[in-house]
Amino acid sequence: MGSRKVIESYKVDINDLADLLGKLVSSYQALIGSSAQLNGMAVSRKSQVKNTLQKAGKIGEMIDEIIKVLEEANNNYLDYCELKSEIIKTTINENYIVAEINEELSFKE
Repeated sequence: MGSRKVIESYKVDINDLADLLGKLVSSYQALIGSSAQLNGMAVSRKSQVKNTLQKAGKIGEMIDEIIKVLEEANNNYLDYCELKSEIIKTTINENYIVAEINEELSFKE
């Protein structure tokens, strides 16, 4: 697999993690809301509330772990983009870019 395909695959992985994070946050919020409702109901047992809060705690731990992974992945991807930018900067002739911009501007007039 070429370097470009590896990076594209990496971006897909990052997006998948971000989607998973969003779903887990929604589940976490629902569990917290449910535990608040259970706590306010006279017929609910404390064990039900405790169980719901434990589940929310486990999801919270998963959320924290995914955030750590995403931060690291984001840093790696930004390093890749910065390196790519530096390589492009050193290999592309500035005069070529100026000529290309001037040519584009002359077409608009």
